[in-house]
Amino acid sequence: MRLKDSLSLAFRTIKGNKLRTGITVAIIAFGIMALIGIITAITSMNQSLSESFATMGANSFSIVYRDQMIRIGGGGREIKKTSTSALKEKKSNARKIITYQEAKLFKERYDFPARVSISINGPQSIIVTNDKLKTNPNISMTGGDENYLMQNGYTLAGGRNINQLDVQSGRSVCILGNSVAKKLYGDNTLRALDKVIKADGEKYRVIGVLKDKGSSAFFNADNIVLTTYNNIRRLFPTDGITYNIGVMVTDISQMDAAIAEAKGTFRPIRKLAFDEANNFYINKSDSIAEVFKSALGSIGLAAAFIGAITLLGAAIGLMNIMLVAVNERTREIGLIKAIGGKSKSIKQQFLFESIFISLIGAVLGIILGVIVGNVVGLFLNTGFVIPWVWMFIGIVVCSAVGLFAGLYPAVKASRLDPIVALRYE
Repeated sequence: MRLKDSLSLAFRTIKGNKLRTGITVAIIAFGIMALIGIITAITSMNQSLSESFATMGANSFSIVYRDQMIRIGGGGREIKKTSTSALKEKKSNARKIITYQEAKLFKERYDFPARVSISINGPQSIIVTNDKLKTNPNISMTGGDENYLMQNGYTLAGGRNINQLDVQSGRSVCILGNSVAKKLYGDNTLRALDKVIKADGEKYRVIGVLKDKGSSAFFNADNIVLTTYNNIRRLFPTDGITYNIGVMVTDISQMDAAIAEAKGTFRPIRKLAFDEANNFYINKSDSIAEVFKSALGSIGLAAAFIGAITLLGAAIGLMNIMLVAVNERTREIGLIKAIGGKSKSIKQQFLFESIFISLIGAVLGIILGVIVGNVVGLFLNTGFVIPWVWMFIGIVVCSAVGLFAGLYPAVKASRLDPIVALRYE
């Protein structure tokens, strides 16, 4: 029997047992779909995270008053602390918010070739209105300074930036995010310039409109109204709210030196003794994203484990089906051997059947997994993702499953005595 004949006979046998084949294919397909689907979804999430945290460049870092804990599900992962654990941490100094005076002193004293930005979060989930229209209650208000736009990757579509006089006076001027301007003034967002709008009930004159920055599942950077931090201090309660300090270095190779200088500048401002640990933390945008990605990677490992368990069950089921096939076709095997068929040919036929069933399940599972994963990607506003590496791994693993499941039945079939097989009832 030639190789071509073995392949043809394997295909005909698979087609002749559609129900049994379909059940096995479905088990394998669901296992691969779970794996590929979750991996595709995680890839989409990682892509969305990279876009979200691109608001701060690789040459930027921020100073915050407490370490950040990111939780996904029941577990949590902590961003690496920059304080020295060997030093004693004075409880009275721990987790003190960064005050206006501290942020202002840092900006004045920080002697390094870098831009320093001070900002504070204003009212959140507010409604912005003009004379005719209003937005949904999903707008964030932020108070910044003249460096805030560059620090956070925003670009003006028209108008001007906040200047130092705006900051010092705290007057009611603002810059509208692209989504806010579109909601209130249509596609021609520049119509908003010099208009008066109300943000959380307070009147502001629009001095600038931002270009579209895009959104993701985690952030919408265009739903923002930017004013000065002194305006937020003047019009809204800020007790207990921490100030944010951002630093953007001119040369990325000087990042470590800039961070060291920032610590040395901020420690005296925070009134820390030489033997006390830092009660503030340095965060880089990529470090926060990596914490998210690491947590998502754990989900990927869980998906791989689930897929492996499913494939193990599929392998056992496939082996049982192949053993049943050997018993059902005992007389056929005896006839093949009686007319000169070799044990090698019979072994090939059963191995081909087993591998073909596994590969059909793999292909179906990969297609379903990519579709399911990219449905998640649609909600995250990411592009179409194809996990080529995991697709290749899935095909290889399923081929191995088919080979493993079919090996024993194939060897058993090839060793049948032709006389005994022909007499089998």
